[in-house]
Amino acid sequence: MKTTIALTVLALFAAAPAQAGVTLSFACDSTGKGYDICKAGADAWAASTGNTVNVIQVPNETGDRLGLYQQQLAAGSSDVDVYMIDVVWPGLIGAHLLDLKPLIPAKEISAHFPAIVQNNTFNGKLVGIPWFTDAGVLYSRSDLLEKYGFHGPPKTWDELASMAKKIQDGERAANPLFQGFVFQGKNYEGLTCDALEWLTSFGGGTIVDPSGKITIKNPQTLAMLKTVQGWVGTIAPEAVTTYAEEEARNVWQAGKAAFMRNWPYAYALGQAEGSVIKGKITVSALPAGVSGHGASTLGGWQLAVNARSKHAKEAVELVRYLTGAQEEKRRAIQGSFSPTIASLYKDPEVLAAVPFFGPLYDVFVNAVARPATATRAKYNQASTAFANAVYSVLTRKQTPEEAVDALQLQLTRIKGKSW
Repeated sequence: MKTTIALTVLALFAAAPAQAGVTLSFACDSTGKGYDICKAGADAWAASTGNTVNVIQVPNETGDRLGLYQQQLAAGSSDVDVYMIDVVWPGLIGAHLLDLKPLIPAKEISAHFPAIVQNNTFNGKLVGIPWFTDAGVLYSRSDLLEKYGFHGPPKTWDELASMAKKIQDGERAANPLFQGFVFQGKNYEGLTCDALEWLTSFGGGTIVDPSGKITIKNPQTLAMLKTVQGWVGTIAPEAVTTYAEEEARNVWQAGKAAFMRNWPYAYALGQAEGSVIKGKITVSALPAGVSGHGASTLGGWQLAVNARSKHAKEAVELVRYLTGAQEEKRRAIQGSFSPTIASLYKDPEVLAAVPFFGPLYDVFVNAVARPATATRAKYNQASTAFANAVYSVLTRKQTPEEAVDALQLQLTRIKGKSW
């Protein structure tokens, strides 16, 4: 059945040119300025082609978004033509997406980071074109670093804890709600991303290694969990266990935190007119743990076409436009979305708008992938188990030892005979 659908779509592409006057439905972004910037791009394409694009607002949290997509796609719905998909989803929903490799010129595909193109290849099909990449970064208040005698952002987690405590104690004289450090501590996919960074920087592996071996039970994992548990209620608020990206950003952008872990999109918002922290932001690589190096989780989003789209040709043309260099450049400048086209990291206008794209280029290129490839269709279960375990430690419902033992057993059950 799936082969028949693919052959039918290819036949349609060969037989008919793209039409004007069709209406496409596009499930796009909802985080920060994402929706507005997404809609501007879709509207520009529509105006130039005579088509219409209905941009759908989707849930902020990736887990909720994935559940919605899976429900629609499994039902064989053609209501949505183009989906914005997470970097870890090709193995979860790729069977329902169009193979874009024969439909988009190879030159356009090869302009994107090869590793992400490979990531988006599911069972030999290219099910998504890279749109923007992501890696966790550390935001620091440059004015407060100077005020308290620090010469730059922290290089290690221990330094971050010490600096955050000193700044927090000093600022609370005037602002009792001031926090040292905010991050994504809510029990969802964002916590998997944050905790994978902590885990890797402590030398604890990547939960499941590329061969499929479960690697979570080790002394480095325990050391990491003990460290981050100690942050909650000291340098981070107890409420950090309810924070996703936007909750952390809202505290940070209100001028109520010294440091924040988040994705690059938060930079443009912090630098916007009217922001109380405009001109007071330093962005750097995340601190190192006991391994001696830091780590950033690979994030990012792709554009995919529903294999059941009734306007597949036009949908592919929309994807080509939105993932092209001109549009990625606009999104980088207006929203600090990290391009997937390497040449844009040397573009003077991009670097003027987002200066850290230059020095942090290697962070984006070498970001640590979540174990989606190793765990295949069971990634969502494995990620949920990992986030649950970390959350139980952050909220002190389990000791690190209890959480790791339980996680090891749960991952073993999820894996079964194989991933």
